[in-house]
Amino acid sequence: MTAPARPPAATGPMDAAVLGRQSGRLAADLRDLAGFLPDRVGTAWHELYGPDGAGGTPRSVCLVGDGDSVHAGTAAEAAFEHLAHLPCEVQPAQRFLGYHVRTAAPGTLVVAVSASGRTERVLQGVAAARARGLRTLGISGSATSPLADATDAHVAVGLPDLEPSPGIRTHQASLVALLVLALRAAETTRGTEWATRTRAELPGLADGIAATEAAVRERASAWGRTLTDAPVIAVLGTGPAEGTAGYAAAKVVEGAGVHAYGRDLEEWWHVERFAAPLDTPLVVLAPHGPARPRALELAERALALGRRVALVTPAEGTEDLDDRIVLLPVHGTAREEFAPLLHQIFAAHLALGIARGLGRSPFQRHRPTGPALR
Repeated sequence: MTAPARPPAATGPMDAAVLGRQSGRLAADLRDLAGFLPDRVGTAWHELYGPDGAGGTPRSVCLVGDGDSVHAGTAAEAAFEHLAHLPCEVQPAQRFLGYHVRTAAPGTLVVAVSASGRTERVLQGVAAARARGLRTLGISGSATSPLADATDAHVAVGLPDLEPSPGIRTHQASLVALLVLALRAAETTRGTEWATRTRAELPGLADGIAATEAAVRERASAWGRTLTDAPVIAVLGTGPAEGTAGYAAAKVVEGAGVHAYGRDLEEWWHVERFAAPLDTPLVVLAPHGPARPRALELAERALALGRRVALVTPAEGTEDLDDRIVLLPVHGTAREEFAPLLHQIFAAHLALGIARGLGRSPFQRHRPTGPALR
């Protein structure tokens, strides 16, 4: 199994180019993950509910994690609800540990996600869930991680040739594992044939990832180099895209040391649009789906407010938009529940461009003292 992507107490320089290298591996990784994960997820499911389902089925799902893991959960929530027809909640680990675990309904499957498998609050949340009699499934990068030992069943998503970096390949691996798990759950609610047919769409998205990578690599990085004066950057999305927004903002923070945040797009319009400075950069995610018309409208209205706006979206339907909006085109076709796999590609390159413009290293490792802020 592979080492975690982010070793503890790392010091010394880190070339921001690692962001681009990691992103360039995503298409090949998806092909691999789509090949081996269904068997691993199936084995874990049998451990939880028995090979013939004699142990029952989950009545609901709760996805627990921190950082990229909770963003992956937010991106996958709709897959459990729309594809598996299961109620699903996403909980940051501390909130789950302090509050939600006490009221989680019997029959809830608690899915704990941690790339390293060592996140302290996640492990404590698993222990609290098991103490309440809830079934637990872990997703981490190693079959020998503490999370693998702590949960009733575990899925290892380890990838080869990882290097110290903000979590890019590990985030995709966690997200794909959650999507495959949702489709395994869908076998109990919509039938094996439907779930198998839908799962077969995943490896086909690798071509779209590669095409999107080629389309946004230079464009996102170049736009990032123009944003070095920005005190904060907002990334907006809703539905599954809200998870993508949180992930993308995290890459800007980790990769370039710039304050960024992900937000539901309508919540941003109601509150943060009033914040100065008025030229604060804004990235709007507009995948195909019921919210796309509102996302396109919001991008133009934010531009009119003075924001610097980039739009991450399939190119069709954008012909009449103001040409001052920077278009980061998404290639490939995916149902909305799988669309985060395509719409997150820009994030590493945006962070790389900002980091290069500012002369910074990921995790503030350009500083002699490491990540300590001055």
